[in-house]
Amino acid sequence: MMHEGCSGSFENGKQVVDKIRMMGFANQPMAMPLYIKCTECDEEFEMECHEGKCPNCGMVYGVTPCHAFDPDNVMAAGKDY
Repeated sequence: MMHEGCSGSFENGKQVVDKIRMMGFANQPMAMPLYIKCTECDEEFEMECHEGKCPNCGMVYGVTPCHAFDPDNVMAAGKDY
């Protein structure tokens, strides 16, 4: 079944996080954890679920399940979003 998460484009990380929360993917583990460099504080951390949070500064990140294979698709939503 196709859903717009794969073909849809997101303007910002808040839209991504809202979408994965709405679809119930936020706390689901990804097939392969991604290593993310925080855009806010440059801390590197492992993102294991479709929604992740920098342990250093609290910046929230999200990625849709069909884009979860590439760290470039992870988008920042804002601190403590």
